[in-house]
Amino acid sequence: MEVGRLPLSASQRGKLISAGYTTLASLSRLSPSHLARDLKVPEAEAYEILRVASLGSGLEQPDKHTALVNGGQTAWEILNEEKLLPRITTSCADLDYILGGGINCKEVTEIGGVPGIGKTQLGIQLAVNVQRPIGYGGLGGKAVYIDTEGSFMVERALQIAEASVVNMSCNSELTRKESEASQVERHPTDILEKIYYFRICTSTEQIALINYLDQFISEHKDVKIVIIDSITFHFRQDFEDFALRNRLLGGMALKLMNLGKKYTLAVVIFNQVTTKCTEGSFQLSLALGDSWSHSCTNRIILYWNGDERNAYIDKSPSLRSASASFCVTSEGITNSASNHKRIRVM
Repeated sequence: MEVGRLPLSASQRGKLISAGYTTLASLSRLSPSHLARDLKVPEAEAYEILRVASLGSGLEQPDKHTALVNGGQTAWEILNEEKLLPRITTSCADLDYILGGGINCKEVTEIGGVPGIGKTQLGIQLAVNVQRPIGYGGLGGKAVYIDTEGSFMVERALQIAEASVVNMSCNSELTRKESEASQVERHPTDILEKIYYFRICTSTEQIALINYLDQFISEHKDVKIVIIDSITFHFRQDFEDFALRNRLLGGMALKLMNLGKKYTLAVVIFNQVTTKCTEGSFQLSLALGDSWSHSCTNRIILYWNGDERNAYIDKSPSLRSASASFCVTSEGITNSASNHKRIRVM
């Protein structure tokens, strides 16, 4: 049942829909205080809305304590919800293919690789692409870009934004999707205005910002992706106590996972590489150790294959291991010239 059919005032129904609560299922696990904050109404009014919603769904009145307990969904309902979640295109068809359509919401995706492989380029591309309408491979939202290394270049972001505007204009003319075309930003500067940029200089600042993100996103509900480039830098430089470092990183990972699920947004974390000795030979692996490898939903490794850039799905609960090639051009991330030959399923 949709909230638009509940016996509430037009104002209350409008606030629910604007806040993203369109079905009774989306209200079933909320506490009155949580709903009051999202709708900017008194808690008593939020409690009454939840009471009416519970009667509409045939459930008991919500309780302030039991409403905080997660769960209560069937696996079938969860599967159907995941199928309906849109994904963010990487602008490379082959990479999107092995990712099941692009970067998924409600998940933390880790992307690692050697310097110069294109991590920051991919991060900027995603910050631009998330602003596209859903029909064009985006989420119609804004981006939070957390830069710990100083690698973000606004000139490069403008260049990718310009290419995106041209691409969207061409697509809208070809498909004649007039209603969606009206949502496409016509000026690159409009795209840049929808990227919230944070420059982080210490591990302490990084921890503080991660803790602040919940409040920031609750005030900017149109944020649909959080990008951290990179999670690694300050935690490789500032720490000698690895046990403390792992605890702090684990806490940040948990907060980021919760943000993704709470606000239905994508979290993309970039990582550096290190050298690991395995059976007497040295191999490149992603930094921060084995304990960190369990902190993300998906892990993608970018690597060179000769002169060609490749992406490999190293870990995912839902995607099979596969690799695909991609290019970094003046327009951003694109297909490889030999893309039809390069997709490999492991």
